[in-house]
Amino acid sequence: MFDFRNLATALLFALVVPAVLASDQSIELTDDRGATLQLSAAATQPAAISTFGADVSLALGVVPVAVTDYGLQGVPDYLSDQLKGVPTVGPRHQPNLEILSKLSPDLVIAIRRYTEKDGAHIESIAPLLALDLISLQDSLRAVELAGRALGAHEKAVELNAEFLDRIKKLAAASKEKPAKTIALLTSGSETPFIYYDHFLAIALLEKLGFNSVGGALANPEESIPLGYRVSLEALLELNPDIILMLPTSRQRAFTMNPVWPYLKAVQNDRVFEVPHYWKEGAGPIARERILDDIERLLLSNPANRSDN
Repeated sequence: MFDFRNLATALLFALVVPAVLASDQSIELTDDRGATLQLSAAATQPAAISTFGADVSLALGVVPVAVTDYGLQGVPDYLSDQLKGVPTVGPRHQPNLEILSKLSPDLVIAIRRYTEKDGAHIESIAPLLALDLISLQDSLRAVELAGRALGAHEKAVELNAEFLDRIKKLAAASKEKPAKTIALLTSGSETPFIYYDHFLAIALLEKLGFNSVGGALANPEESIPLGYRVSLEALLELNPDIILMLPTSRQRAFTMNPVWPYLKAVQNDRVFEVPHYWKEGAGPIARERILDDIERLLLSNPANRSDN
């Protein structure tokens, strides 16, 4: 006689075990909005509405299914070889969500401040991991979160540890050398924009012994604004030893100001243009490249580390 109890037990086992296994694979994350993401499994088809999303995905061994671009400039130069053939969805502040939807991502890694208005629409397409990506701590946290979302948490932790160890070693090597003052500028207008010291690239410079003349944000608990407009007269009063300038598609009008040639950095030929990843440097690849640039341009050059 057939034992229906055994059949019932077998069916129950068949239903319960996969459910338990699926539960074991689920991932719960809290992003920088304070929103909780529930992933049934590690994402394998992330989309990036940020340079960071593409950067961290590639660093963790996952090619994104979509990335944002810089218009005619295309995808970020330093990632372009690894993103050949990957569809673009337009600029990060105005991504084409129709194209994004057709690509069926299982996760969207985005800059929080650029996706707040479209957050609900994006979440109807895929879980949204919205990140601040401004400070050093933002970078470390974002890499760890992305690592968990992509099923590569151990690798993400390792990348963070290696990065912090490199900072420590570079700082120790330059500890005894006299510090120089420095400013990171951007804009093509008549008045440059100077970054505060909580901004990632500036924070790295300060950890390596340089003193930013941009100063600190009045409310340290806030992350915005990133900096402020500074007149050439005010910049002359600050008079940094070194000036770093982010690339711009327009001629920098402020360099035509008659005050510009009187700046110490200009007179001593200590003005350097740095690549665009200095502006969006939170990703594991970008932040290592920033350290490469600091080491090559500033730490290895005696003129930038000792008094003339």
